[in-house]
Amino acid sequence: MELKDIKSVYFVGAGGIGMSAIARYFLHKGVTVAGYDRTPSELTRQLEREGMDIHYEENVDLIPQPCRDKATCLVIYTPAIPAEHKEMVFFREGGFTIEKRAQVLGTLTRTHKGLCFAGTHGKTTTSTMCAHIMHESHVDCNAFLGGISKNYGTNYILSESDYIVIEADEFDRSFHWLRPWMSVITATDPDHLDIYGTKEAYLESFRHYTTLIQPGGALVIHTGLEMKADVQEGVKVYTYSLNEGDFHAENIKIDNGEISFDFVSPIERVDGIVLGQPIPINIENGVAAMAMAQLNGCTPDELRHGMATYGGVDRRFDFRLKNSRHVVLSDYAHHPKEIFQSAKSMRELYKDRKITAIFQPHLYTRTRDFYRDFADALSQLDEVILTEIYPAREQPIPGVTSQLIYDNLKPGVEKAIIRKDDVIDYVKSRDFDVLIILGAGDLDNYTDEIAHIIDNK
Repeated sequence: MELKDIKSVYFVGAGGIGMSAIARYFLHKGVTVAGYDRTPSELTRQLEREGMDIHYEENVDLIPQPCRDKATCLVIYTPAIPAEHKEMVFFREGGFTIEKRAQVLGTLTRTHKGLCFAGTHGKTTTSTMCAHIMHESHVDCNAFLGGISKNYGTNYILSESDYIVIEADEFDRSFHWLRPWMSVITATDPDHLDIYGTKEAYLESFRHYTTLIQPGGALVIHTGLEMKADVQEGVKVYTYSLNEGDFHAENIKIDNGEISFDFVSPIERVDGIVLGQPIPINIENGVAAMAMAQLNGCTPDELRHGMATYGGVDRRFDFRLKNSRHVVLSDYAHHPKEIFQSAKSMRELYKDRKITAIFQPHLYTRTRDFYRDFADALSQLDEVILTEIYPAREQPIPGVTSQLIYDNLKPGVEKAIIRKDDVIDYVKSRDFDVLIILGAGDLDNYTDEIAHIIDNK
């Protein structure tokens, strides 16, 4: 189905962060937008306020009339929806055009210059940084982001620009639908082994992704990755990292809560970059974001302005309380390497303070595959509180519980396992100095209440 033929769009799994960005795109285009999601959330409520018709019961009768014409309705679904879902069965048997979110994004990369950010971790922050830099510059951009930008209060940016910034998701090989003009690859630490099976298959998926970059474009890839890029002729390849590669940082200064550095680039060096969200890991994220923005025409002053005014992403090193007595923040980190970087940044920022994490592991398979790595990463902190595993799309696996992580935490780390439902009472009964809420599940729903309790102690 061509974009011009679409008069209504129906989302099966409307409340996901990535799905909602596409919903907003079609709302802006003025077509009927409706959908199903299992549970209401702040995001779905906001979409309803913006004009989307959403229901929360798996019921074909609730599909609105404009979404019942297969000739003009595009159905978009998330891979987390089971094949036997009643509404999916209705659309499938009715001969509707049914596409994954990634297929729709792929269509957009054929009509715009797609600037795509892929990688096991870091892609949400890096793509949001780049989108902010470019949107604030003379170049401008559209953007479909994997998190809520604090600068814009949304995960979607619309403009008349030819550029479109996209977070390229490797789950279910979704990023293979894209045809990037340029791409950043941040990391390829194996993940989603329930989908890929082996590390080799995971790395092969990234290799194939690099073949999709359009001739004349570019790949900006983190140094030292295990994968091997395989770009078409006419695609330039650049490397980046914190302190080496074609793009990197020099003269890094971390002082009194502020971070500045110089941006080294084969195009033009830019001195005096100041981070608007001063977190050590954002130096490297910023290098990748600025590399992409600079390759597409942003000036030195625009890079400085974009980085200085970048406000961060919800649940990505997201401070909810910060004063001289207490710090509470939320971080979406749910892979061992992400947690390692998060814990490392915390240690650099709060060298002499007691740091506690409450961690909700995400997925049984991920816990089974990486429980030792989770324990090693968390062992950088002083105290670790574990809740039960957030299952998301999975059924329990016998013997796979948070106890696996607990048993492998290093000696000297204070530790406990509690039920998620008991977290609020646990926080009320304890004192905390620096507290970080970790994970990609629903524990973050408690973070504002936790911050309020701690602030009033």
